[in-house]
Amino acid sequence: MAEPSPKEFIEAALLASSPYALSYSDPKQKWVILRHLLSMLQEYPGFRPSIGRFMHNDGTEVNLLSAGGYVHVISNSAPPIPLIIWIHENYPEKAPLVLVSLDPKTPIHRHHPFVDTSGATSPPYLLTWKYPPCNLVDLLHNLVKLFSHDHPFSHRPSTTSFTHPSLVSRKEALDRLVGMLYYDMVALQASTFEEIEELSILQEELKRRDRVTTTMISEMEQEKKKLKDRSNNWAEETDRLVNWLRVNDRRPILALAEGNVEIEDAFETDDKSRGRLDRSAAYQAIEDVLDGLDMALEQEAVRIDSYIKQVRSVAREQFLLRALEMKLNGRDIITL
Repeated sequence: MAEPSPKEFIEAALLASSPYALSYSDPKQKWVILRHLLSMLQEYPGFRPSIGRFMHNDGTEVNLLSAGGYVHVISNSAPPIPLIIWIHENYPEKAPLVLVSLDPKTPIHRHHPFVDTSGATSPPYLLTWKYPPCNLVDLLHNLVKLFSHDHPFSHRPSTTSFTHPSLVSRKEALDRLVGMLYYDMVALQASTFEEIEELSILQEELKRRDRVTTTMISEMEQEKKKLKDRSNNWAEETDRLVNWLRVNDRRPILALAEGNVEIEDAFETDDKSRGRLDRSAAYQAIEDVLDGLDMALEQEAVRIDSYIKQVRSVAREQFLLRALEMKLNGRDIITL
């Protein structure tokens, strides 16, 4: 038995009754579908009609006509693109559903402006579908031009531009504009994600610096409090000393307040006490000299005879200071 022609196949499918009836109920609609399909098959003879069940995104299943085949783009090196065009149950008021058949060897690139990774195709021609004048033949013409500029199996968007509006149709210009805007959006999105990542890193660094700064400020506040407490203690000690001077002898503190004397002169001492302080300082100085001579001898910086001579001289002077101190205190040095 000979295979039926595309026209016979479509007519039989449209006239079939349950359980093989298609989801097209209006006779005028069926006539439009037949005419459009035949025109498309005549223009693109590589396509073949078929019938099958189609599930919409909401889960509804319908019996629809479809046509599958390959479209060839202008470039000879680009592979042909397998398409399946499903005729919507409300065609031609609703646009047909176009899918690019998936092939693991030639996956659809991620950032195609009109074809997603599942194969669903949504060019501006379909998004702005209006019957009339839209039809299947013009749809395929539009897809061939669109895929010539931006093939779904390779990420090489065309960089060509048209210089005058009269060189291209309005729909082709719209396709190119949408494609360029899409790629600009993808590039902007990528740069935005990169900028967000950099800002996130900067935010973490600023948070770290904030923690360090907060810790430093807290430590400085504690140090400030300690210094303030120490200053208050010094002020209290100063007040205590000033009060003592006011109670015991007002003259030195009054002279100091008026700026007539230095602070050392505010505390009076008698001649006896001043002499005792001088002798004590001289005695201590001689002790330091003896210690220095001992160290010089250990380091062999002086000769032994010079050392003995120097020690004898300063020791004699120290003895005289000691004797004078003992005499002034009313004690006899010989009795010691």
